[in-house]
Amino acid sequence: MHITSDIKPVTYLKAKAAALLDQINDTHRPVIITQNGEPRAVLQDPKSYEEMRNALGLLKMLAIGEDDIRKGNVKPQEEVFNDLESRLKKRS
Repeated sequence: MHITSDIKPVTYLKAKAAALLDQINDTHRPVIITQNGEPRAVLQDPKSYEEMRNALGLLKMLAIGEDDIRKGNVKPQEEVFNDLESRLKKRS
């Protein structure tokens, strides 16, 4: 990773927005925008952003499932499939 080339001041963004967008879309690496030497924003290409959001959604579902297991909120597999089957039959 080239983190130093992925940190740019807001003045660079103002002056070279098109070049910065090209860099982000070519490398698929986010760029940190600083203001007065402090990180203020992160620019990321849309595809990488969407992939990150999807990954976070999956991790959230896994965390919820693990919490359910710890709390004992579980059912045997056979019971789940029998319940689904009976619900589907009622709709038909």
